[in-house]
Amino acid sequence: MFTFVGVKTENMLLKVEKRWVIAFIITAIVAMVSLFWPTQLPDASSGVFLEENNLVGADIAWLLASSGLVLLMTPGLSFFYGGMVGKKNIISTMLQSFIALGVISLVWVVVGFSLSFGDSLGFYIGKEHYGIIGNPFSFTFFNQVGVLPHSKMASTVPFILFALFQMKFAVITPAIITGSFAERVRFVSYLLFIVLFSLFIYAPLAHMVWSGDGFLVKFFGIKDFAGGTVVHMSAGFAALAGALMIGKRKNDHHEPSNITYVILGTGMLWFGWFGFNSGSALAANATAAMAFGTTTIASASAMMTWIFFDRINGRKISALGACIGAVVGLVAITPGCGYVSIAESIFIGFISAIVSNMAVNWKKLKSVDDTLDVFACHGIGGIMGMILTAIFARGENASLLHGGIGVFAHHMTALLLVSVFTFFGALVIYKITDFIIPLRVEETSEELGLDISQHNESI
Repeated sequence: MFTFVGVKTENMLLKVEKRWVIAFIITAIVAMVSLFWPTQLPDASSGVFLEENNLVGADIAWLLASSGLVLLMTPGLSFFYGGMVGKKNIISTMLQSFIALGVISLVWVVVGFSLSFGDSLGFYIGKEHYGIIGNPFSFTFFNQVGVLPHSKMASTVPFILFALFQMKFAVITPAIITGSFAERVRFVSYLLFIVLFSLFIYAPLAHMVWSGDGFLVKFFGIKDFAGGTVVHMSAGFAALAGALMIGKRKNDHHEPSNITYVILGTGMLWFGWFGFNSGSALAANATAAMAFGTTTIASASAMMTWIFFDRINGRKISALGACIGAVVGLVAITPGCGYVSIAESIFIGFISAIVSNMAVNWKKLKSVDDTLDVFACHGIGGIMGMILTAIFARGENASLLHGGIGVFAHHMTALLLVSVFTFFGALVIYKITDFIIPLRVEETSEELGLDISQHNESI
């Protein structure tokens, strides 16, 4: 049972630090500006938006359901991570994931959606324009985001629904990173980091991959159906950078505090992932159905592979291993879920689980102290997913098997660029954050546990 042990008398109130005053002022400014920001409803006569009669009820219903499913993944991640850490850090770890629902949702409405899906700003190669990031003023405070469908983005559902569906992806991405520096990060520094990460890593990557003329999709032809690159690779490499930047815990060995939380979180993630992957079809159609199937079969394959691979390597079959294996399968199938067959998804889950399991148990990677093996699971899983998508994806010039070595080489070049951009970009953001507000808690706070030292709460 959770017990609140916070302050109750005026004499016991904490000293108000300047950084919290600034954070409150920024929130107040956003609230006031939103009240007076000039917003316009979309107009079909512009040609950018379609008439309301283009809306398809089945597509709207499915994307509404999918948006709710993807939102459920963030509290699912809270339980998944919370059960893995020590008892002194359960609440802080869970809150780091959960708080993203508040922080990133506001950032998304104010400017994040514009940076991700706004009018492209980039460069020209010859006469071709390649987008790097969206115009921050395209949809500021959801200006021009209403019930009419966009002619190029999800043309059968209200544009507001597309924006909110994409928001859930932006929310969970920085939440995934938290597992790498669990038990030692300052909460206010973390809040600053996820805002900067969302603006300068997630948004440009989403634009380059998912907007019509983004650099990675237009020049390299990159395939990322639901976020293997945009979500999992970016979070995985940012996690690795964070573990290196913040450093090891004073006591880097702990036993998971609550395996039942991990099982619950895995179930919520698996359930929500159907919206994550199938919803990315943006319609209630055959592609969504196939993505639904490949998603669950790849996860099942990875789960079984993980526990059997553990056993043949002298480790006991464990609930924790089964859960991690299932999530690795979900990660690996994400970029290709709408492009591959059910049979291929079995192999994707199988081989990705083996590679990720080896990474989790690799001594050199363990020395980094990525607390919950975020890079080994999400980073490696995302990389494997991208490679395997580049091999198996169906469609003309879509992959190695359906286009040749040139198509595959383009994908691998894009993979290298994404890896460099997300790792070094995140490293710069960590350093900026640390310069403004130190990232790591003091040694006494770490020893006491973040639940008490950061939040004055205990379980």
